[in-house]
Amino acid sequence: MKVRSSLKSLKSRHRACQVVRRRGRVYVINKKDPRFKARAG
Repeated sequence: MKVRSSLKSLKSRHRACQVVRRRGRVYVINKKDPRFKARAG
């Protein structure tokens, strides 16, 4: 999992990427390709 201050570029890496808010943090998750995971902050 990558930790970034901005997730805008990471969202466009794969078509199945989704931006999700959980417990006050912003995550990028991808169910089809779990390598593309990221967290903001």
